[in-house]
Amino acid sequence: MRKRFEEIKLLALCMASDNREAFSRLVEIHQQGLRRFLLNMCGGDVMLADDLAQDTFVKAWLGIRQFHGLSGFRTWLYRIAINEYVSYRRSRTNTVMNQAADTSEILQPDPYDGISATDARMDASTLLAGLSESERTVALLFYLEDMPIKEIAKVTSMAEGTIKSHLSRARKKMAKIQ
Repeated sequence: MRKRFEEIKLLALCMASDNREAFSRLVEIHQQGLRRFLLNMCGGDVMLADDLAQDTFVKAWLGIRQFHGLSGFRTWLYRIAINEYVSYRRSRTNTVMNQAADTSEILQPDPYDGISATDARMDASTLLAGLSESERTVALLFYLEDMPIKEIAKVTSMAEGTIKSHLSRARKKMAKIQ
């Protein structure tokens, strides 16, 4: 409750007086989760995830007065992040995407190697790579960001039933890969 009150106070300061310190605090609160989400959406590309996170926060700052509080700030922020990711994907040519796919194939973990933190991250990347973009988005929001289905529906503009279907398919696909 206290965290929610602090967020409301910070948002009010941002909207009323363009308070950059208040917005910086909002960035501190949300950047770790947002960057983690984007990193997984980007298949582990740290630089791309950081660029998209930065673009997300810039757009949030520029559009802070359009935030009406109908959903939580996190929901609004993740919606911007998804839009940034989708815009990035649209702007890429097939050639560049194929090069990225070729690179990810080289980085596949050796199943006979000892388990380490790097291997675990690569295993997670392998699992996520086997999902469609919609399934991956929903699975990351649900499992990694602990968002309830109702909030995911607001972030993704998908119906709750569609989200449940994507989660079910994602679980089945990931179970087959393991």
